[in-house]
Amino acid sequence: MNDFNDFLPNGEAAPDRFVRATHLFDGATANGPVAAPREEGPFERWERADARFEARDYIGAAQLLAALVEEAPEQTAPRLLLARAYYHSAQLRRAEAELRALIDRDPVEHYAHVLLGRTLERQGRHEEAGPWKRMAAAFAGDA
Repeated sequence: MNDFNDFLPNGEAAPDRFVRATHLFDGATANGPVAAPREEGPFERWERADARFEARDYIGAAQLLAALVEEAPEQTAPRLLLARAYYHSAQLRRAEAELRALIDRDPVEHYAHVLLGRTLERQGRHEEAGPWKRMAAAFAGDA
């Protein structure tokens, strides 16, 4: 999906199409036409990225999320979803970098530890993954 109005291979409308449609009548008045389209803000981009992730378009989601993370690097949710998108699209080095940055910023983010352990395992770095998985288990109360 390269365009926001693309259709999926099975003929269904892409998730982005519906997110964009929610703002179709923003600014409309009773006596006039719909106002000119406004610039999309971070929340709308987050919605589109989340919709793409849910549609399993991990590369498309990562492209949107990378811009959001650059814009607001202190936010945990976009960075974690970006790391997940990288992981699911087999961009494991990028996933690892985002997860390490997230853990540096928020050391008690449980899922970041879990995903970093899985990312390292998927790269064949099992010994390095062990401490991260043990830390995640401790956060979850499984240790």
